[in-house]
Amino acid sequence: MTLHIDVFELVVTDMAKSLAFYRALGVSIPASADTEPHVDVPLPGGLRLAFDTVETIRSFHPGWQAPTGSPRASLAFRCDSPTEVDEVYARMTKDGWKGELAPFDAFWGQRYATLHDPDGNGVDLFAALP
Repeated sequence: MTLHIDVFELVVTDMAKSLAFYRALGVSIPASADTEPHVDVPLPGGLRLAFDTVETIRSFHPGWQAPTGSPRASLAFRCDSPTEVDEVYARMTKDGWKGELAPFDAFWGQRYATLHDPDGNGVDLFAALP
């Protein structure tokens, strides 16, 4: 048996607000999805990003509880350049989305920044440094 990563799923408390955040990042999500309990969108490269409301998860897992404390996982989006990391971070935070780590030159050779989506999930932006 060979396992293949196919879908990353996020549980969201407010579907429309979460989808607005990921649209602002550049993920193509139809406007009609805002009122759906489950949304599944393709990403470049063949992976899919899925969103489920808390109610959807609790429909088959009644005891589900949102984790507390700092997130242990994050999504990381590659940008085309270090400048794009700065531009995306500036645009997102200017538009009111929460910035966690302002862009910086990381010791591992990338321009790096971290945002939080509406549910507190880490969303990293990165690009290789020249």
